[in-house]
Amino acid sequence: LKDIASFSGVRNNELVGYGLVVGLSGSGDGNTSEFTMRSMANMLEKMGVSVNPATLKPKNVAAVMVTAKMPASARPGAGLDVTISSMGDAKSLLGGVLLLTPLRGLDGRVYAVAQGSLTLGGYSAEGQAATAQKNITTVARIPNGATVEREVGFQFNKQEFLTINIAGQDFGTTMQVVGRINSAVGGQFAKALDGSTIQVSIPPKFQGNMVPLVASLENLDISPD
Repeated sequence: LKDIASFSGVRNNELVGYGLVVGLSGSGDGNTSEFTMRSMANMLEKMGVSVNPATLKPKNVAAVMVTAKMPASARPGAGLDVTISSMGDAKSLLGGVLLLTPLRGLDGRVYAVAQGSLTLGGYSAEGQAATAQKNITTVARIPNGATVEREVGFQFNKQEFLTINIAGQDFGTTMQVVGRINSAVGGQFAKALDGSTIQVSIPPKFQGNMVPLVASLENLDISPD
């Protein structure tokens, strides 16, 4: 069942943040990226260094967007993989280090912070006569580069009903799933709300302890029509 359906509460939450990558070997944003220079000036001012943005030449710095997927079950201290994408005219992020970047959800709250050395899946080399490039050098990743600071306000075991969403609307497959669930649980606990949504009442023995229930439902054999 888990190959063709998703369960309520088992999902990812998208996080995004704006940050700076430093330590580039002359392949960063040029003077045309005004937001990079302003970001550098703001960062330095927070550290007690007063600078004029117009005098900055950020060849070793790049402005980036940082994205991550945070599971609903993630708790403070857990690690998340992050993806870093260049916003300006940086040629490559190779060798860069992402500075501390807060990652926010759709509600505007900070849920994680990211920092660390970038890992690229490509390279770029230039010479007087030729240029060689493999894959994209302006997108990088940091495995476990973000640390969760705030958990999502959702308690999986406190649900009164479990909602199952079938991938694709098919009444025959949906009713097959309803029958398989009721047979496995031993009662009329599942009902179809429409052609792709099933609502399962939590049996008394699984109330407050839904993980064993979901684990057993995930492994039900279903033959989609």
